[in-house]
Amino acid sequence: MNFHEVRFPVSLSFGSVGGPERRTEIVTLSNGAEERTTPWAHSRRRYDAGFGMRSLDDLEELIGFFEARNGQLFGFRWKDWTDYKSCLSSGTPQGTDQRIGTGDGSTTEFRLSKTYRSGEASYSRPITKPVEGSVRVAIGGDEKQLGADYSIDHRSGMVRFSSPPQIGAPLSAGFEFDVPVRFDTDRIEASVASFSAGEIPSVPVIEVRI
Repeated sequence: MNFHEVRFPVSLSFGSVGGPERRTEIVTLSNGAEERTTPWAHSRRRYDAGFGMRSLDDLEELIGFFEARNGQLFGFRWKDWTDYKSCLSSGTPQGTDQRIGTGDGSTTEFRLSKTYRSGEASYSRPITKPVEGSVRVAIGGDEKQLGADYSIDHRSGMVRFSSPPQIGAPLSAGFEFDVPVRFDTDRIEASVASFSAGEIPSVPVIEVRI
């Protein structure tokens, strides 16, 4: 896959706008009732990086990053300031934050995930771009040691245990994470005059599946 393991400048993503998008297909029946379905198992996030531009220096940094990615050709990491931790934004990730699986005595690989809950409903989001140095893993609430007990693939979000967790053991993890994205345009339009006057360029960014 055409993906660069580099993060979009966080000083520029701070102040951007965007969030999750869903696709819902709605059919209105003859009696006025609705049938709603979705072809998407997971949400997809969109952002506009233009709102993070505060100076001409920022604009120059953006253009440099855009050119290095060849426009839409190469994906990259994006920090979503509204949702980038396994815990609350004000907290520090702990090994017991998110349940990522249950030991079966043979499986050694488990994917990081984050669960969103509201009432009785929940959604489990796969995490494919954890931030290096931020991941903490626990088995049965007992935090394990990176390197000795497990390893992390920061390109895919997979946790690999050195030996299979015992049957029934709850596996959990805490982490910070990025969103895999690409530019959603092959063109950036901006002028010194309009930027100085307070107008900002539109720089759409869209999540990619990994």
